[in-house]
Amino acid sequence: MAKVTVTLDAELVVEVMVLAGVGSPQDAVEVVVRDYIARGHRTEERTELTDRNLRETDVKPQEPQG
Repeated sequence: MAKVTVTLDAELVVEVMVLAGVGSPQDAVEVVVRDYIARGHRTEERTELTDRNLRETDVKPQEPQG
C-alpha cells in the first residue's frame, strides 16, 4: 500500500495518542482515520435502510381517504 506523509500539529497528535491509548503518532492517526471510515460505512448502511423503507412506503397504494 502506498504511504503518505502528513504534517500535523504536535499537540493535536499527542491528544489523539492519549485518547486512542496508543504510543505511536503513526498508529494514533491511523486509528482515527480507520474509525472515521468505519463510521461513514455505518452511516451509509443506516441511511440506505431508511431510504429503502421510504421507497417501499411510497410504492404501496394508499387507502382511499374521505
